[in-house]
Amino acid sequence: MAGSKDGLKPMNLDPARFAAFIAARLCHDIVSPAATMSLSLEMLDSPGSPEEKAHSERTLREGAQSVAATLQFLRYAFGSMGLQPGTADLYQFKKLTDDYVRFQKPSLEWDLATTELGYGHARLIMNLVMVGLTATVRGGVIHIRVREEGGVKNVVITCKGDRVILKEDVAKALAGDEPESGWRPENIQPLFAKMTCDSLGGTLHAKTTPDGIVFMATGLRQQTP
Repeated sequence: MAGSKDGLKPMNLDPARFAAFIAARLCHDIVSPAATMSLSLEMLDSPGSPEEKAHSERTLREGAQSVAATLQFLRYAFGSMGLQPGTADLYQFKKLTDDYVRFQKPSLEWDLATTELGYGHARLIMNLVMVGLTATVRGGVIHIRVREEGGVKNVVITCKGDRVILKEDVAKALAGDEPESGWRPENIQPLFAKMTCDSLGGTLHAKTTPDGIVFMATGLRQQTP
C-alpha cells in the first residue's frame, strides 16, 4: 500500500482493505451509543414507572450527545476538514476533542505552548489521543504537550494511570510494521496516525516510562497547501 517515500514499510494491505478497516473502526465508535439510544427508545415505548421513564430519557439524551460528539470528532480527525491548509481554530479543536473523550474513561490535560496549529497538526493530535485511549482503557489521564522549536513542532502524549499499557499491536502499527495477528479494524487506527505524522515530515515513537506510556511525534513541519 505504501512506498518508502512516506516513511511506511511495504505491507500486505491494499487500499480497499485499508479503507474497509478504517470504516469499520470508525463505525465501532458509533455503534455503542447508537445501540444505547435504540434501547432507550424501546424502554420509553414500553410500560414502566415514571422513574424508569426518566432514566430512559436521560440515557437517550446522553447517547445522542455521545453520537454527536463522536461524529464531529471523527469528521475532523479522519475527514477532509483535517486536510485543509491554514491554521486550525484551537478552541474548536480542543472542544471537539474534550467532548469526544468526555464519554471515555480517562480525562484530558492540555499544555499547548505554541502560537498556532495547522489542521494537519490538529488531526495528528486527535489521532494520538485515540491511540492514547488504547492505553487507558481502565481510566487515567491523557496529557497533551505541544512545543515549537526551530520551526518544527513536537507533540508528546503521556498516558498516566494505575493500569496503563502499551499494546504490542499498537506499538507495531505506530512503527509501520504489520502486527503479528495481521491488519484488522482493531489495530488500523495507529497506522493512520503514523501516516498522518509522516505526511508532516515527523517521526513517531512509543515507549513505556516510569511516568506512563508516551507517544511522541517530533520534527513536524508547517503544513503546506
